[in-house]
Parts: sequence; structure tokens; C-alpha cells
Amino acid sequence: MSDAAVSGAPAPPPPSPPRLPVTIADVRAAADAIAGAVARSPVVSAPTLASLSGAAEVMLKLETLHPTGSFKERGALNLLTNLGPAQRRAGVIAMSAGNHAQGVAYHARRLGIPATIVMPEGTPFTKVENTEALGATVLVRGAGLTEARQAALALAAEQRLTFLHPYDDPHIVAGQGTVGLELVEDCPDLDTIVAPIGGGGLIAGIAVAATALKPGIEIVGAETALYPSMHHVLRGLAYPPAAGQGRGQTIAEGIAVKEPGELTRAIVCALVSDIVLLDERELEAAVALIVEMQHLVVEGAGAAPVAALLKARERFRGRRVGLILSGANIDARLLASVLMRGLVRAGRLVQLRLEVSDHPGNLARVTGLIAEKGGNIVEVQHQRLFHNVPAKAAELDVVIETRNPAHVGAVIAALEAAGFPTSLLSDVAADPRVN
Repeated sequence: MSDAAVSGAPAPPPPSPPRLPVTIADVRAAADAIAGAVARSPVVSAPTLASLSGAAEVMLKLETLHPTGSFKERGALNLLTNLGPAQRRAGVIAMSAGNHAQGVAYHARRLGIPATIVMPEGTPFTKVENTEALGATVLVRGAGLTEARQAALALAAEQRLTFLHPYDDPHIVAGQGTVGLELVEDCPDLDTIVAPIGGGGLIAGIAVAATALKPGIEIVGAETALYPSMHHVLRGLAYPPAAGQGRGQTIAEGIAVKEPGELTRAIVCALVSDIVLLDERELEAAVALIVEMQHLVVEGAGAAPVAALLKARERFRGRRVGLILSGANIDARLLASVLMRGLVRAGRLVQLRLEVSDHPGNLARVTGLIAEKGGNIVEVQHQRLFHNVPAKAAELDVVIETRNPAHVGAVIAALEAAGFPTSLLSDVAADPRVN
């Protein structure tokens, strides 16, 4: 029993919730501002992902289906509608790795506002080309978003342009919050939402809206391990991060942010319960899985929530989970590479190296054995001169399609039983011969 109860004094009131820089009223105002110009994105069920993760239900919010391929239209339009006449006439400038750029360019052209976009080096070609096609002037400056931001701010001061921050602005956060507003309205039974997190604009807006509509709902972030900036903030770890972090090439360039927003970090610390860090292999696997299982194209950042769901299965077991697929702007060459690498890692496309005696008919025997075991030969290279091959022998490098690692093991066993020593050259998670 408390001292207040013993003395008869009234108990002190519970602490007031923190006052946040963006409220549910701001999100509702943003929903009104963008209504009719930004479509309400659909939500679809993903029973296969539920089965793989152990979740009771998985719902996907398809922000990939907007004209520019991402959620960024929401915040960009909300911010543009809040500019004054003089700001509209002078024009705007933004820094972005692509999706914010396209959102700003698309709606700025529609509203008759001149737009300049500064993009960092390494931005996928598809995002640069799409932004230019939407009428914006694109400048490539700096190794990352931090350097691109510095260049954009310098141009803004020089040319008297209004700088549109991609995440650390209340109008941006409120606009992105309409994702959460729609999701909870469409799926009121959800108890967890997982969203990508870089600078924090999307997850901050979603957290404000979702927790206001459904107190107690859990908000979880999905962040690339190469850029764990908001993860460090949330956990009170030293920031900037240690050497080796906050740098490097990632498939999730849309969330490769070294410096999270000041405004967004306040909301994340108040309303986001956890952040799951994801390595490149996990992000690639999620992109490939979504294509194969859901028949949807998603970029690396957009696939991060799926990667988090599959990495932290125990955390989501038995829960009703909403995943935000935030963008679809992945370079076609990169997507092709990810899909092929996924086949290799799943043991469905493998490279074998065989040692054979250099006699007529051996190549036919090898291909016949592979065919008997159901393997489909994609490529064969016959090597006699290199790799220290004996004079009366040859090496065959054979690329074959298989069903799974166990099938690879069966093919190898058949080849070795026929007298052809065989090595597996592919990056399969486990040696198929012991699978």
C-alpha cells in the first residue's frame, strides 16, 4: 500500500504523455490536404508470410502502387500545399536518394512549382531518370545524403529556394502519417505495425496516427545494419556509430541515413518500441521472396519490414502484423541480380566443378547423369589448360537448375558414384551432402 493511501492523501495523477511535435490532428489535416491527389493504397493479406513467420496474420500496405512508386508523395504534397505564394513562385529544392525526389517533382509539376533535386552519388539510375522525367532539375552531389543536404542548402540560400527536407519537417511527418491512419482504419485488429526506418519521417507519422487511433498498438522499425542511426538513438547508444557503421553500399539506399531527424527522433523515442537491424543478405532475400511469393516488386528499403518479420519470428509469433511496403523503385539490373542470387542461395541454381578423364563420351555421361536426376543444365565450360588440370584430364564447370539443396546433394552423389569427383562452387547456406 502506498504512503498516499496510508495517509489518506489523494494519489498523484499519472504522468502526462509527452507533447510531440506532430499530432493526430495534424495527420487528419494532411489527409484532407492530399485527398483526391494521392490515392488510398490497398491492403492485402499475406498468408504465406504469416505461415513462414508464425504470425497469426500478416497484412501488406502497398505504398508501391502510387504513380511515383512510393509513399513519399504523401508528405511531399502536404508540404507543398502549405507553401506561401512567394515560395511557390521562387521554387523549391530537395535532397533525396530518389523517392522523396520523385514525390516532390511529381506534385510540384502538377502545382506549377519549379523544383530542383540534389541526389547523392550512387543513386539508382532509375530514380534519377524518373525524377528528370517528372520535370525536375536533377543535380548529383556528394557521397551520401548528408553531403547532398549540404549542397542543397547552399543552393537554397544562393537562389532563394525553399528547402524541402525529406523527413525532418512536421508537414512531411504528418503527410506520411496518413499511411498509418489508413492502415488502422482498414485493419482495426492489428496489434503490430512494422515500417522501414531511415530518417524517421514515415515511422514517426505512422506511430502518431496508429497509437492515437489504437492505444497499445506496437510500432516496430526495420533498419539496415549498415546505417543503424535511429537504432542507436532509440537504445541510447553512442552516436555517431562506431567505425564500420554508417557507411557502405546497401540495397536499401532509401533508408541509408547517417543522421536521423531531430523532430522524428523525439517521436520515435516516445512511440516506437523496437528497431530490427537487417544485413544485406536478409534484405536481398526479402526482395526476392516478395517477388516470388506475393508477385510484387519492392525496393530494398520497402522490403525491410518483411526481412524484419522473418528475422525476428519469435517477436511476432501469434500477432496480427501490418507491414508497410514503402517503395518499388528498384533498378531493373539490380532486381535481376537479386533474384538470381536468391536462386543460388536457395540451392536452386548451382555451379559444380567436376574432374573427368579427357576421353570421348564423358561429357555426354555427365550431362546424362544430371538429366536422370532431374537437373536442368544452364551452362557448361570445358577446361583443359588452366587450374593445374592433369594432361589426361579436364575440368567441367556446370551450372544447373535444381529444386532445393537436397536435390543438389542427390545430383552430386550420383556424379561421384559414377567416378566424377565433384565440388560445389555455389554459395548455398549448408553443404547439401549433409542436408
